[in-house]
Amino acid sequence: MAYQGGGNNNRRNDRQEPSEYTEKVVSLNAVSKTTKGGRVRSFSALCVVGDGKGKVGYGMGKAQEVSEAIRKGIEDAKKNFVTVTTQEGSIPHEVIGKYGAGRVLLKPAPPGTGVIAGGAVRAVVEAAGITDIRTKCLRSNNPQNVVKATMQGLLSLRDAKQVAATRGKTPEQL
Repeated sequence: MAYQGGGNNNRRNDRQEPSEYTEKVVSLNAVSKTTKGGRVRSFSALCVVGDGKGKVGYGMGKAQEVSEAIRKGIEDAKKNFVTVTTQEGSIPHEVIGKYGAGRVLLKPAPPGTGVIAGGAVRAVVEAAGITDIRTKCLRSNNPQNVVKATMQGLLSLRDAKQVAATRGKTPEQL
């Protein structure tokens, strides 16, 4: 009797359920290492993951194949989630994020402006759910440093409630 298929047969389901997170590949880099047997190619992927409601994370993945590098990068990004302070679709105040040689200027914008940002910054800001912002990369434009500088800038944001709490006052007193 021949196998007719059907049943689970202890195989994992290859269909993926839709994710509640937005996943973006910021940069994909092919690197090769020369050995005595020839060149060994490898890929590194810088990925950003966010829920569009103020939570965002980034991660790096390295592997022999592109798809595997992206999967590892997304897994790493999900482990590094942080919460970003937002205010009416924008940010509470202007800030400069710094990491290594990378500097990113983040400025709040009025509703309707949209996201005015370059590739690496745009990926982080859109994943965080910010809809109105103006940005500018200063100095380095290396995607890894730009993403890390953007994250550092977003983490340093504080709204009136947080400032009032550290000073021991109410937001109205400020």
